[in-house]
Amino acid sequence: MTPHATASLFTEQDRRQITGHGLSVERILAQLATFRRGISNARLVRPGTVGEGIRTLAEDRLDHYRSTFHAARREGRMTKFVPASGAATRMFRDLSAGYTALCEGQAPDDAVTRFVDELDAMPFVEALRGHLARQDRALDGLVNAGEYREVLAALLEEPPDGMGYATLPKGLIPFHRYPEGTRTAFHEHLVEAANTIGDGRGRSTLHFTVGKAHLEAIRSHLETAMNEGPLAGHTFAIGYSFQKPSTDTIAVDLDNLPFRDDDGNLVFRPGGHGALLSNLDDMNGDIVFIKNIDNVVPDRLKPVSDDYKILLGGFLVDLQEQVFEFLRLLRAGAHNRLPEIEQFVEEQLSVRLPAAAINGSPETRRRFLIDRLNRPLRVCGMVRNQGEPGGGPFWVSGGDGEATLQIVESSQVNLDDPDQAAIWNASTHFNPVDLVCGMRDVEGQPFDLEAFADAEGGIITRKSMFGRELKALELPGLWNGGMANWNTVFVEVPIDTFNPVKTVFDLLRPEHQPA
Repeated sequence: MTPHATASLFTEQDRRQITGHGLSVERILAQLATFRRGISNARLVRPGTVGEGIRTLAEDRLDHYRSTFHAARREGRMTKFVPASGAATRMFRDLSAGYTALCEGQAPDDAVTRFVDELDAMPFVEALRGHLARQDRALDGLVNAGEYREVLAALLEEPPDGMGYATLPKGLIPFHRYPEGTRTAFHEHLVEAANTIGDGRGRSTLHFTVGKAHLEAIRSHLETAMNEGPLAGHTFAIGYSFQKPSTDTIAVDLDNLPFRDDDGNLVFRPGGHGALLSNLDDMNGDIVFIKNIDNVVPDRLKPVSDDYKILLGGFLVDLQEQVFEFLRLLRAGAHNRLPEIEQFVEEQLSVRLPAAAINGSPETRRRFLIDRLNRPLRVCGMVRNQGEPGGGPFWVSGGDGEATLQIVESSQVNLDDPDQAAIWNASTHFNPVDLVCGMRDVEGQPFDLEAFADAEGGIITRKSMFGRELKALELPGLWNGGMANWNTVFVEVPIDTFNPVKTVFDLLRPEHQPA
C-alpha cells in the first residue's frame, strides 16, 4: 500500500477528527505503517544479574551518597513524578466479579468469603461502616446476617448508594491505618516526599498524572492531607497533568485498515503508560524520582525505603558529576584521557564499546564518547525476583548487534521460543519501578526525552469493541522503550522497598497492616 493510497483512506471529516485529537495525518500514517510492519520482539541475550549489569552499593560509599544527595536536595534539584491516573478497577476485580455473581443469585465465592472474613483488617473498614451508618444500616449486622451483597454494594456501587471504590483512582483508596486515622496512597507519597526530597526551605515538589474527572477530588484530598499530622508545617509544590489525546493511537481492523465506530468515526485508544513520557518531558525536571502510586509503606517501614531512595539519588548525582566532568574534557579535545573515559563508560555505564569506536582514530573515539555520555541518565532500583508479575533487567540485542541493558516486560518477548523463555526464566531480579532520573545536560538544559525513545518499540495487542475485533498500538513503555537510549544503571535494593498493592487482598500483607 503506497503512502498516497494510505492517505486516501481518510475523508475530510477524518482529517478534522485527527487534527482535533491533537494528532497529524503524518503521525497516523506512521502508526498504520507500524501495524502493517509489525513490531519485533525484544531479543534477550542474558539476564541482568549482580556483577553482570546490576550493581550493589559499596558499604564504605553509603555515607558519601547520602551527603551528595542532601547537598543536591538542599539546592532544590529534586522532583517526584507519580503516574496516578489508574482506577482501582483491577484492585477490586475479584470482588466485583463476586458481587455480580451474588446479584445473579449465586453463592458467595472464595474472594467474597475471604473479604468478609477479613473485613475488619481492611484499612477502609471504618469508612465503609460510616457510609452504611449514614444510611441507617449497620455493617456488622449485615455481615452477621449474611447480607454480603449489600456490603459489596455499599463498597462498589457508585455514589450516593455506594462508595464507588472500584472506579476511584487507586491513590484515593485508604491503604494504611494509624491511631489518628487512615492514609491513602496519595497521602503516603506526600509523607515520603517530605521525608526525602524537601529543599533547603522545606518544600517538596511532586507531580501527579491524573484523570481529568478526578482532578478536583484528588486536589481537595491532598490539600487536606498537607495540613494533617506529620505534614503540618511542611510546604509542597504539587503539579498535575493529564495523558494527552495527542498520545493516543489509531485502532485498526484485522486487515490493518482504520477501525471505525458504528457511525463511521475513527477510533483512537490511549497509548499506554509510554504516553506519559510527554508529561515527564514537559516537567523540564532536573533530578526526578519515578515511583508507582501503589508502592508505598506505612511509617514503621519508611526508614529503609526512604534511605534507599536517598542512596539511589546520591549515587545518581555522583555518577552524573563524573559524566559531566568527562564531557567537558572531551569537548575540550582531551585525547589523552580517552582510555580512562572508555573504561568508565564500559564499567560504570555497562556500555559495550563497538569495534568502530575501539579501533577508530582518537577523534572518532572522542565523538563516540560524547554521543554516548550526552544522554539522560537513570538509576533503577532492582529487587530480588520473588515471583511478582512484571518486567526485569536484561541485556537485549540492539539493531546494531550490540547488547544494551534494558527493562523488559514479558509482553515484549517471544516466550514460545525455548531459548528466549530460558533466558527469561533465569532472571534473578525484578523491576519495582523505583527510578531516579537525571534529565538535564552538562549545561543544565533539559534533554528532549522523545529523542531518546525507541521509535520502533511498542506493543500491538488485540481487543474488541462494538462486537468486533481490533488491533491496538501501545507506545513504547515509559521505562521500557521510552527510555531505551538513556544511560542506564541498575542497582540492587532490598525487597523491603517494594510493597505494591495490586489487589485488595495485598492490603492484608503484614507490610500494610499496623504493627
